[in-house]
Amino acid sequence: MSVTDFVNQYGVDRRHTNSLKWDALDERFGDATLTPLWVADMEFREPASVTDAIIERVRHGVFGYAIDDPAYFDAFNNWQQTRHNLSLERRWLTFDNGVVNSLYTIVNTFTKPDDAVMVLTPVYYPFKNAVTDNHRTLITSELKHDQDTFTIDFADVEAKIVANDVRVLIHCSPHNPIGRIWTPKELEQLLSICARHNVLVVSDEIHQDFEIGDCKFVSALTVADGRYNDHLIVLNAPSKSFNMATLLNSHVIIPNATLQTQFLAGQKCFNQVELSVLGQTAGEAAYRTAGDWFDELVAVIRSNYQYVRDELAVKAPAVHVANLEGTYLLWLDLRSVVDPTTIHEFVQNKVGLAVDYGEWFSDEDQGCIRLNLATKPEFVHAAVQQLLTALVH
Repeated sequence: MSVTDFVNQYGVDRRHTNSLKWDALDERFGDATLTPLWVADMEFREPASVTDAIIERVRHGVFGYAIDDPAYFDAFNNWQQTRHNLSLERRWLTFDNGVVNSLYTIVNTFTKPDDAVMVLTPVYYPFKNAVTDNHRTLITSELKHDQDTFTIDFADVEAKIVANDVRVLIHCSPHNPIGRIWTPKELEQLLSICARHNVLVVSDEIHQDFEIGDCKFVSALTVADGRYNDHLIVLNAPSKSFNMATLLNSHVIIPNATLQTQFLAGQKCFNQVELSVLGQTAGEAAYRTAGDWFDELVAVIRSNYQYVRDELAVKAPAVHVANLEGTYLLWLDLRSVVDPTTIHEFVQNKVGLAVDYGEWFSDEDQGCIRLNLATKPEFVHAAVQQLLTALVH
């Protein structure tokens, strides 16, 4: 199926559907006419195999308390084995209503007030919120970057772990917003530092399926044949891959039995969770039947990325476009062409976009923006042309 055919078949108009991305523009940005490229969800509907499974479950008419179905684990594990060469044990897996929920539970369970928790910035801002909202000490290590490629400053990470007695490191893999897929060597170096200093690593792998370039995603669970799994919690969900965030079904993968017992006790204390029946139904159907749909979706994202990169390389080469290896979120550095202090006025009033701003991810990155490419090409093309026009004027 071509990109055009996929967009025609699965693209939807989300206006007036209580969509946060589309219907909260006036509330969040003060302008309902902006083109929304901010919230990390999509303008594409599920394949029929997924919606049919949901409809069949709805027809039963009862949505009471539930237990997880072994068929769900089988479908999920098969997806992991096929896509990522990762084999899970059933006992490792428990469920939550979202990755961010799990972060809050983990911070409360494995640290005390004022304990230090580290993130690598710029990073998805709920990571930082999970630390500061719970009165822990936020420690940041800024990623190094050479033009359009970002790397971890391992010396800085280790020095700050030691200096601040960091207890937990929340890691984003692939990294949102800068789009890196970390190599096995990078992951092992980070994990070995944390193991050496008894730091629990929480690896958010929710974007694991989005391999946009040639790099293959590597789960922290597979690094060095699982050598670091006793110091590791992995979070992921079907919500990003299959556009089902509000079905409230996510995974917490903990190989170490003691850590899992502690997490479950913390979850009961801080965030009592019941399974989402429709989330489980949809997730199982997606993992079983939606592989082709997902591959076609990635082709759309890849095409959108190539368009942005190629157009800006020719017509605005001073704009730095991060190399997009994973996720569907593209990081643009506009600081060479726009005064960072006027970035909001420029992007909203002159370009006409609603985006996530760099300073949301790091204090060091005002003047950068994040664009969501999991949308119809017409929106991406219009955004680029509007940006080019605004830069000329």
